[in-house]
Amino acid sequence: MPPETIEQTSTLVYFGDDAFAYAGRHRHEGLMRVHTHSFVEIAIVSEGKAVHHSLSGRQPITVGDTILLRPGVWHGYEDCHGLEVYNFCFSAELLRQELGWTRDDPLLGHLLSQGPYVERRRGILTTHLGPAERAQCFAHLDALAELRTQPQHLHRTDMIARVVLALGCVARAVGDGVPAEPVHPAVLEVMRRIEADPARNWTLTDLADGLHLAPGYLVRLFKSVTGLPPMAFLSRHRVELAAEMLLHSDRTVRAIAERVGWPDQNYFARRFRAHYGLTATEYRTRFTRGIDLGAVRRSSH
Repeated sequence: MPPETIEQTSTLVYFGDDAFAYAGRHRHEGLMRVHTHSFVEIAIVSEGKAVHHSLSGRQPITVGDTILLRPGVWHGYEDCHGLEVYNFCFSAELLRQELGWTRDDPLLGHLLSQGPYVERRRGILTTHLGPAERAQCFAHLDALAELRTQPQHLHRTDMIARVVLALGCVARAVGDGVPAEPVHPAVLEVMRRIEADPARNWTLTDLADGLHLAPGYLVRLFKSVTGLPPMAFLSRHRVELAAEMLLHSDRTVRAIAERVGWPDQNYFARRFRAHYGLTATEYRTRFTRGIDLGAVRRSSH
């Protein structure tokens, strides 16, 4: 894979060409400006210290601290002192397609889908990797980084395998307290239905009737796994899709609102702001100012 795997402006980081995964070390001193991206990012501090700035506020970070950010979440680093971060990223499309099975796995499902949203975490999950865990994870990430120089069509499977192995290291670090039982099939089916047709005018009754469950029981079941009721999960999925379109297309905000299932633009603006702390217009202006959206769209997933 060519060196242009990751491209960036001062406020937007995205995959170039047909890339879908990336691993690499980055050093920061002073300030790393607030930015966003439309892929999943896991940042592991390998040296130094800083203050991490995100929707969750400002938290000191040091060696071993690990931060997972869902697509569209914005963040930055302040007061960096010798900060080195091993960044591990993969596309939202990979998560929805080849890694869709991870929702069935208790640990990986919690890491990637449920954990970042329980207890009002708003798309961010933090944990800590000790020295042995870091060494194991970094070995997989180093191998993934080396594959960037190889033809992707011959090594795609190898890259996905390294992504999964690195995810396993991080998932084990957050495994305490995560139930070992598989996710209930009804919960997985609701997720699949919503993600397959997010713009549909879903109601709780529609979802429950399709599974022959009482609406109240479905809510309790779904919330026990994801920390969210089904309709809140639908809202989360819609705003993540909207953020991706705001960053990588030149569609109007109104058109994007309709495309994700919220034709009422005012309601869409409220839901988007509740999730990202900014209205859709503010989000696009802040993170794409001066960018050729057509060029970004052509080179990203």
